[in-house]
Amino acid sequence: MAAQKINEAHEHIAKAEKCLKTSMSKWKPDYDGAASEMAKAAVAFKNAKQFEQAKDAYLKEAEYHTENKALFHAAKAYEQAGMMLKVSLRCLIEKASIMYVENGTSGTAGIALDRAGKLIEPIDLEKAVDLYQKAASVFENEDRLREAAELLGKASRLLVRLRRLDEAAVSLQKEKNMYKEIENYPTCFKKTIAQVLVHLHRGDFVAADKCVRESYSLPGFSGSEDCVSMETLLAAFDEQDEDKLSRVCNSPLLKYMDNDVSVSPSELFPTLIMNHHIRMISKGSCDNDPKNSALHHRNK
Repeated sequence: MAAQKINEAHEHIAKAEKCLKTSMSKWKPDYDGAASEMAKAAVAFKNAKQFEQAKDAYLKEAEYHTENKALFHAAKAYEQAGMMLKVSLRCLIEKASIMYVENGTSGTAGIALDRAGKLIEPIDLEKAVDLYQKAASVFENEDRLREAAELLGKASRLLVRLRRLDEAAVSLQKEKNMYKEIENYPTCFKKTIAQVLVHLHRGDFVAADKCVRESYSLPGFSGSEDCVSMETLLAAFDEQDEDKLSRVCNSPLLKYMDNDVSVSPSELFPTLIMNHHIRMISKGSCDNDPKNSALHHRNK
């Protein structure tokens, strides 16, 4: 497959060169046709994972568009060339990280993957998530849980931005467990808030309530500002009270959270209206017994 794509790319390059030739009947080079063929060559090289050659093809495309005074298309080609450099960098960093691990220098591998994630993040969130998760795994295997948790935090934030909320909920729980293990309880409180907001975005009130209940075992959580805020938020859902919901969502604690997990009342109103999620808390399994809920704890 790769060899076929490479051959295809070279065929397009040959056609581009032909477009540039002049003759007695063709006085000017066909820069538009040449640019089109080089764009096709670049795509073929990219599909064959020949990123360096893809970059060169995009640069040629940009050159021909510039000659043709098509500056917008030239700019797009330069942008694509830049992306090829970063994609190539990601592949090289991943290869380097494997070698670092094999050499017994896993910490350096984690740092390299983190750097690659930062470079890729502006152009490809999906790949950045993968890199941050790999870096976190490297540090976790080295029992460097603080670094692992911080990297999982980066992955969680991007998963929320990508609206991959189920995965974000799992990532946040793992992150919170790590902070709990290293006894960083104030950060655990903040992760509980993030979890509650993500679960409410998912429309899963029961899971949001469970997160608060489980956090009561954390030293200092019960009665804290974080705890009271989440209990109030859950109460607003339970009572279907839009005014209360608006007040808690606009409180400084939630208003100035990370933009990727912060929430506005208008985003939660649809979930509030679909109150069948709320009713689940008072029926079903033993785990959803109202006497065990965060709301019951708050009203005691």
